[in-house]
Amino acid sequence: MGQSASTLCHRRPKPSVAGPPSSAMIPSAASASSGPSRDHTEDLPNDCLALIFQSLGSGDRKRCSLVCRRWLVVEGQSRHRLSLDSRAALLEAAPSLFSRFDGVSKLALKCDRRSDSIGDEALDLISLRCPNLTRLKLRACRALTERGMAALAKHCPNLRKLSCGSCTFGAKGVEAVLRGCPLLEEISIKRLRGLSDAAAEPVGLGSASSSLRSVCLKELYNGQCFAPLIAGSPNLKTLKLFRCSGDWDRLLETIADGVPGIVEIHLEKLQVSDRGLAALSSCADLEVLHLVKIPECTDAGLATLADKCRLLRKIHIDGWKTNRIGDEGLMAVARRCPKLQELVLIGVNPTALSLGLIASNCRNLERLALCGSDTFGDAEMSCIAAKCMALKKLCIKGCPVSDQGMGALAEGCPNLVKVKVKKCRGVTPGFADWLRASRGTLAVNLDPGGLIEQPDATLSESGILDNGSELLPALVEQMGSMELPSSSNGRSLPWKTRMSFLAGRNFFVSTFRRWSHGSSNHHHS
Repeated sequence: MGQSASTLCHRRPKPSVAGPPSSAMIPSAASASSGPSRDHTEDLPNDCLALIFQSLGSGDRKRCSLVCRRWLVVEGQSRHRLSLDSRAALLEAAPSLFSRFDGVSKLALKCDRRSDSIGDEALDLISLRCPNLTRLKLRACRALTERGMAALAKHCPNLRKLSCGSCTFGAKGVEAVLRGCPLLEEISIKRLRGLSDAAAEPVGLGSASSSLRSVCLKELYNGQCFAPLIAGSPNLKTLKLFRCSGDWDRLLETIADGVPGIVEIHLEKLQVSDRGLAALSSCADLEVLHLVKIPECTDAGLATLADKCRLLRKIHIDGWKTNRIGDEGLMAVARRCPKLQELVLIGVNPTALSLGLIASNCRNLERLALCGSDTFGDAEMSCIAAKCMALKKLCIKGCPVSDQGMGALAEGCPNLVKVKVKKCRGVTPGFADWLRASRGTLAVNLDPGGLIEQPDATLSESGILDNGSELLPALVEQMGSMELPSSSNGRSLPWKTRMSFLAGRNFFVSTFRRWSHGSSNHHHS
């Protein structure tokens, strides 16, 4: 039964099994308990540690501040942006709070509308502790008066941006900041209760008038008192007027004469006619124009503006289904504005006539959106696909296009990278799959949800149109406070109908917020 030697020589050796570790491999109890492991972060200078903290989110920074006393101090000193609940109790916490956060340059003070807000004493203390403040946002701080704003201007002369909403101080409070902050570049005023008096004094010029670059007025009863300030700011580049009462035609004439170098204008729900647009035509450097729900503006006014403002790059128009702006105005834009890069049409009914001319003449058109257009069908879609060679982003909502018209994108628009289609009944899910297969690099986003039935023509004026305008980033935060419209016969629209329209608003908001963000930062500020 034995084995030969040759057999034994070729037998594979068995793998060795590790035995128990020797005593030399096991650290002794004395060495393990000799002391805690060394903290290598102690070798980092405070400046390097601060840079690390600045790359973290707010939650991670809070957790880091709990590690040790040193991290707590460095995190507080390196935090430049702070948002606080500005209820009255903040007055007691402010000294210790701003002793820790002594490097804040951007501060937001927001109070619940049902609570008592901080007053002048608290703002005086906070501004004294934040001498390097450059940006301040005040929301629903109803206890603030002109005295508190004067203290702010005294202690924070380097302020560059001020945003006030639902506060109660008046024109004198704004003037105090304009006088005491010569570097102020942006000012945004929304629902300033102190201006409710029809006889409110006009906001006078201050030392900041020469540095002011942007003015935004929202939902002001007497917003026209800011006209002297706007007209007296020769370096103003951006003007945004949202839902401010009164006739603005005459004031726009005054403003245009005083600020010829303006490059961006947003007008929403204002009493402005073609006369106002004609006045703005003197702003030859105008590049961005938003006209939202201004029913008195017509093709004639848009044509007059386009004739002289030939540098226009972005045009957003919400026609509110009035049919007062259409092919004629758009053809004038096509003939006079060859640098057009972005065109958004909501409740406007263009045809292949104007769209073809735009596609042929505006060779740099990269972003196009149409919402609630009754005339944008297969013929118009085919025209866009055949002629818009530079188009990169296309967004269509609630238009009578079908698979046949959209199929032209398989070979047209060679630079197209993204298509979004929503609530277009003629476009089926199978089309999206086919288009993705035809153009592998094209991102196709399709929501084939059917449009809500519209009982009559008046419904269209308050359904998709009101919501379509929300694609403009400047309008998004305002919609919460607006009343939903009703039909012209005095009966309110069905609740479910309104909610369904509101539910679709995020489609255009998210689309054009992302599309326009990248191209807006490197132009005029």
